[in-house]
Amino acid sequence: MAKLIYTAITSLDGYVADAEGNFDWGAPDDEVHTFVNDLERSVGTYLYGRKLYDVMVAWETMHQGDDELPAVMRDYTAIWQAADKIVYSSRLAEPASRRTRIERTFDPDAVRALKESASGHLSIGGPHLAAQAFTAGLIDEVQLFINPVVVGGGISFLPDGLRVELELKDEYAFRNGVVYLGYSVRR
Repeated sequence: MAKLIYTAITSLDGYVADAEGNFDWGAPDDEVHTFVNDLERSVGTYLYGRKLYDVMVAWETMHQGDDELPAVMRDYTAIWQAADKIVYSSRLAEPASRRTRIERTFDPDAVRALKESASGHLSIGGPHLAAQAFTAGLIDEVQLFINPVVVGGGISFLPDGLRVELELKDEYAFRNGVVYLGYSVRR
């Protein structure tokens, strides 16, 4: 069975975006990006909320007309484009990327069925969508990249009131001060 993995880049105080919606402080350097790429190679399907999809869809055309794109970004472009994408949105009319479908609502049973039938792991992105998956007991792993910045408020990595027991399975400190923590969800 495939795993459903929640991956997030956060500030030290637990936000994926600051109060103005900015997340430029979380842009990975080459060392972190290479590590992310290696984690993402096992992903066969990305599950996105609309806002995160709007950010990530840039990878659909990232390579076009840019011979100067760093190798680590070309690598991620290929990883992202090779995976299927499911976007949960009640308003998005049609996807702006290949291998993408839109679902109007998050259906836990459909995601369970996808986990059972998928050949690659599933990655869920966006804290609101991940909260629904946590509530439904669907998340198997959490991959967290904590940046050495405190933003003081914004969009939280996890919702208030959520309780999930985790077991640390991996950790890594990067030269730029980012810390990776990989957890399994205890059942």
